[in-house]
Amino acid sequence: MLLEDGARVESDPVLRPAARWWRRVTEEAFGLDLVPAAPGRGPGNCVRFDLAPDLPAGGYRIEVRPAERRPEAGGSVRVRAADLAGAHAAAQTLRQLAGPDAYRRSGTRPLVLPVVHIEDRPRFEWRGVLLDVARHFLPKHDVLRFIDLAAAHRLNVLQLHLTDDQGWRVQIHRYPELTRTGAWRRESTVGTWRTGSRDGRPHGGFYTQDDLREIVGYARDRGITVVPEIDVPGHVEAAVAAYPELGTRKDRSAVRTTWGISQDVLDPSEGSLAFFRHVLDEVLDVFDTPWIALGGDEVPPTLWRESPSIVERARSLGLADVAQLHGWFVARLAEHVSAAGRRAVVWDEAVSPMLPRDVIVTSWRGYAQGAAALAAGYDVVMAPEQAVYLDHRAGEHPAEPIPVGFLRTVEDVYAFEPLPAALTPASANLAGVPGRLLGTQAQVWTEHLDSARRVDYATFPRLAAFAEVAWSPRADRTQGSAASKEFLDRLERRHLPRLDAYGVEYRPLAGPHPWQTRPGVEGYPRDLAAETAVGGWAGIGGWREDGGVENLPTEEPAPADPERDA
Repeated sequence: MLLEDGARVESDPVLRPAARWWRRVTEEAFGLDLVPAAPGRGPGNCVRFDLAPDLPAGGYRIEVRPAERRPEAGGSVRVRAADLAGAHAAAQTLRQLAGPDAYRRSGTRPLVLPVVHIEDRPRFEWRGVLLDVARHFLPKHDVLRFIDLAAAHRLNVLQLHLTDDQGWRVQIHRYPELTRTGAWRRESTVGTWRTGSRDGRPHGGFYTQDDLREIVGYARDRGITVVPEIDVPGHVEAAVAAYPELGTRKDRSAVRTTWGISQDVLDPSEGSLAFFRHVLDEVLDVFDTPWIALGGDEVPPTLWRESPSIVERARSLGLADVAQLHGWFVARLAEHVSAAGRRAVVWDEAVSPMLPRDVIVTSWRGYAQGAAALAAGYDVVMAPEQAVYLDHRAGEHPAEPIPVGFLRTVEDVYAFEPLPAALTPASANLAGVPGRLLGTQAQVWTEHLDSARRVDYATFPRLAAFAEVAWSPRADRTQGSAASKEFLDRLERRHLPRLDAYGVEYRPLAGPHPWQTRPGVEGYPRDLAAETAVGGWAGIGGWREDGGVENLPTEEPAPADPERDA
């Protein structure tokens, strides 16, 4: 069906943001003038977005019909959506149906849509991707571009990792030193921290609150919720460099220039709690999301044990061990978020008997932690590093740039199942309050991704495989299966041309282009089979003093793995 110049775009008011977005990108790509109009002016040469209460949440139908008198021209497109989320998904599908040209910003080719009837719905309500802008800062326009690409894959959550040891990226008016000092480091490690290689080049940047409001609004117009992450009580060297009184050592230090797990964590004092409550108040004002991420991962208590005042604080709070201050501190901030009408999100190490039940747990160390959190009554997002850490190496090509972590090919990511059948009995509720598997999230950590080009290379096309798993019904997607073969064929013939048209510098399926390599920069590959043999479904990532493997919930911190890119 040929959609002609002057075609009307009609929409139910609830669905108007999705219809408006589709009209704009379509006009830009095909050089058309599409006319926004009130519903009910006849069927010809029209695209119409209507509410359909009979569809499940996030679901949609698309019908493309040719004109009766001129099948080669005119016709109509009817989108019915359960809600605005469904309309956003439908708009992305309409763009896909228009072919690679729809992903360009200027063109003169006609807009031709196939005559189709599609009905679709998402498997999970949380289909997320984390972008780490703390380790390597990305300018605002690169974040907006990443949002466009996430939306094109019908993902609906972007977790922005805004603070870490290596940089603080969010403006806080009450504490200006966080960005004046904490947003900048004197140099960066190149490759694995084990080589001691430094680039000698200052690095930094931050987003003003107006920048972040723009990012939030831009994402909302594309059906994506932005979840800010303020990581505590570990991963805080940048904050402590700005305000030394927050730290356990109380001495002035520089923003961290290398990767790995830092021993320098917050002093879990009332002063630190008050400081981060004030930080969160400003974050809550900027971000209208229902969810605020508090981190809570990789908190070695070594320096706490060496501090008599902190040991005494744990005793005065009635805690059996100083390490329990980790769970206590995160729980207090989670209560602050809850009092503001939002829900906290934490990494799985932060689960403890003190953690409020309304907190969402993101299971990164493995699968068993997520299953145990579900059993304890928490809502869970599955994000295991063994499957969906997209900074981990995508192939064994000898020229693979900075090969770190587990080997995770496109086929590996496509075979990912968020909650394997073997763990389903373990997730049966034991707390009397049912936990829900909200969905799944891929992570793009940027220790080794120092530009948008490197982010493109690590993220795509594996994010396309992840997105299909997050959206589509459960199926056998194991390597060599019929579904896997069909996906790879479809990816190569249909989807990579879309990424090419958009200008995404993805990793070719056969291996990196010469200009995508990083000769001489050493990585740190990990052996998934060997680690699985030791840790099983729980993995061995994180920090724990005894070096053991554990399931959730727990109050103990967990074993050092400095190359865990988070």
